[in-house]
Amino acid sequence: MSSSRRVVPIAVAEAQPRVGRIEAFFVHQRERFVWLQAAMCLVFVVLVFLPPWLPEPTLDDGVTTHLALAANYAMWGLWFPLVLLSVVLTGRSWCGLLCPMGAASEWASRVGLQRPVPRWLRWSGVPVVSFIVVTILGQTLGVREHPEAVLIVFGGTMALAVLFGAIWARGKRPWCRHACPIGLLLGVFSRLGAVQFEPKRPVPGGERYAEIGLCPTMIDIARKQASRHCIECFRCVHPQSQGGERLRLRRPGLEVERIREHAPDATEVWFFFLATGTALGGFLWLMLPSYQELRGDVGRALLALGWSWIGNAAPAWIGSSHPQRGEVFSWLDVGMIAGYMLFWAAATAAMLALATAISAWLAGQAGADGTLRSRFVELGYLTMPVALVSLVIGLGSRLFEPLQALGEAAPGHAKQALFGLAVLWSLHLGNRILALQGVPAAARWRPLLPSMAGIGAVGLSWWAAIFGL
Repeated sequence: MSSSRRVVPIAVAEAQPRVGRIEAFFVHQRERFVWLQAAMCLVFVVLVFLPPWLPEPTLDDGVTTHLALAANYAMWGLWFPLVLLSVVLTGRSWCGLLCPMGAASEWASRVGLQRPVPRWLRWSGVPVVSFIVVTILGQTLGVREHPEAVLIVFGGTMALAVLFGAIWARGKRPWCRHACPIGLLLGVFSRLGAVQFEPKRPVPGGERYAEIGLCPTMIDIARKQASRHCIECFRCVHPQSQGGERLRLRRPGLEVERIREHAPDATEVWFFFLATGTALGGFLWLMLPSYQELRGDVGRALLALGWSWIGNAAPAWIGSSHPQRGEVFSWLDVGMIAGYMLFWAAATAAMLALATAISAWLAGQAGADGTLRSRFVELGYLTMPVALVSLVIGLGSRLFEPLQALGEAAPGHAKQALFGLAVLWSLHLGNRILALQGVPAAARWRPLLPSMAGIGAVGLSWWAAIFGL
């Protein structure tokens, strides 16, 4: 790889001696990571498996007096949103250093069947489907309200992680690379991160898959170009060796600014679009009165057809079933929630795709290089900050609850500010992507306009769903 393709700016390169000390620390400690992961497995058991067996909390209980409430806030007010936001600073470090599911999957792979990873599992759409299914299931089960739902969703994914490890590969993490919905989130958004592991002796020719080698997520480390699949386990880092990887710091967002040099993937772009819509749908069905009106209209129409079974309670493994808490979902509820979320996912994806396609066409008219498809994929990445913040606001909104101590409107203002920063970052990324495509500075506003209009439509949807204005 020529020096012109390096993505580490001079200001960062000059700071690498300090990075060398950080690198040396983690390399020295990597044999002890297993104890950290074992401790996290214990925390996982306490937060996921214990709360369903505890007595119901009373009205006087809070997060400091009842474990179930504390576990709920730890999951949805701290872990999920903070781990998502952490990728901007530390990349996918959660997966390699702390994640109990990934560690358990790898442990199982050392004693399991050790079969080759099948082609269907290697399809890049598998983790996207996994994310959508788990997100919808979480809504129909009430995963943010009921500890039993947390047990089903997270206990089930832990079981699948162990099963995947027990069947495929040896000493690897096929679950983490190919199927984990959280791994997909952290992986794609790690492209925005300030942490980079780069080959000391890069080999040209593009990224490749390697089931044999050091990397537990099956990266051919000499050909590594993207951050997505790197879980920062430090196994490929050997400071005294001339080969392997080395730790580097970079400006957040730099990989996306130069996405054409870092294995752009159309599946990732479609994930940004779909994930934004899925998160929107997950909140809109709770917030908009029109959903209840639609539910009533659909229910009456189906009953008129003789489908009386839609009023029956759905099984507890697919729908919320907690009569003691006044919540039992019928088959109609489960179908409506799933259908409503899928509609918003598809509609949002279609709207953002259309806006991006128009931007890509206008970029070509303004002198951008590449094909319409390549420009579409590259410009699709400018939506990353908005997609990240949408997931934090939609699925991790409890993070903002403590701000109520500053005033009733403080959480809403914080969300607005966070979304505003994401929009500005998306605008900056789009400007840099267009610059590398060869669009003159004076002409970039035209191809940026449709994409920013699409992002603005997402913002208006969140305005109604979250801010209530």
